[in-house]
Amino acid sequence: MDPDSVDGAGRVPHGSSDDPDVLDLSANINPRVPGGTRRAYRAAFEDARSYPNDAYPAFRAAAADYVGCDPEQIVPTAGGLAAIRLTIGVTVSPGDRVLVPAPSFGEYVREVELAGGEAVVVPHGELLDRDPAEYAMAIVCTPNNPTGECYPTAALRAFADRCEAAETTLLADEAFLGFTDRPSLAGRPGVVVARSLTKLFGLPGLRAGFVVADGVVGDRLRTARPAWSLGGPAAAVGAHAMRDSAFVEETRRRVERERAFLRSGLDTRGFDALPSDAPFVLCDVGESPADLLASCRERGVVLRDATTFRGLDSHVRIAVRDRDATERLFAVLDEVR
Repeated sequence: MDPDSVDGAGRVPHGSSDDPDVLDLSANINPRVPGGTRRAYRAAFEDARSYPNDAYPAFRAAAADYVGCDPEQIVPTAGGLAAIRLTIGVTVSPGDRVLVPAPSFGEYVREVELAGGEAVVVPHGELLDRDPAEYAMAIVCTPNNPTGECYPTAALRAFADRCEAAETTLLADEAFLGFTDRPSLAGRPGVVVARSLTKLFGLPGLRAGFVVADGVVGDRLRTARPAWSLGGPAAAVGAHAMRDSAFVEETRRRVERERAFLRSGLDTRGFDALPSDAPFVLCDVGESPADLLASCRERGVVLRDATTFRGLDSHVRIAVRDRDATERLFAVLDEVR
């Protein structure tokens, strides 16, 4: 992090509400957790009484099996954002240019600027067409947040090859990729993959994630990673969750089904609901969404104001949950529309 760049940085708005009396559709969190998660968490209590094994063998083995790479390539972090910050921190120097998509996760620009770099923001649909040789790093988010679509696999891999040839680090944020059947870029030369256990496993407060990398960047990540970068209980629960392949498969099928139901109902009610591969749907409401957001909030339903994403001015983002949650949303929309 560049100290001279911190003073001019701001915070980035995010979704989620801690109000237990509302239906929170602003954060894209699985409403279910893998079976046995509570038991695994309780069993890990004793791990919190001492420093964790800084090698994290069980967590790294589970993560490697989960994404399909070598355990030596896994660098544990306290969540996906910590993985992104660590990667940018060991790659971007003051003055470096970084290719960043928009609209997309706002923390990319913030982290690049905190490192003293210059975020060169381009439409996310055009990013793979850029020449990576002009940048120290390129960042992709797949599925993209908040638009929801994945980059085509062949095009993404071709871009990764061009980044490797240009010696440009490619940071692939795969926070939502587990909701899809798409292959990870984990283990691909020149690519750093950031993964989070927050969304798919319904554990945002656990703060568990990891980076996948090899080569020079991988060595830097392993050196720069803080000691005990992942708490013992988080490592134990994370390993338990990633081993539950049946839960992952069930979640994918359920989200696919419930997303189709959500989009159909939104279309029926006059919303322009974009196609999505993610556990959320971006909707163009055709006007400033402030009134809609406020009216829904008054009736106990919280949506994500997507106008805080660069380039969007009439959108809301809605999380895919279960059928009861979606039908409650529809009832509210029928009142306010």
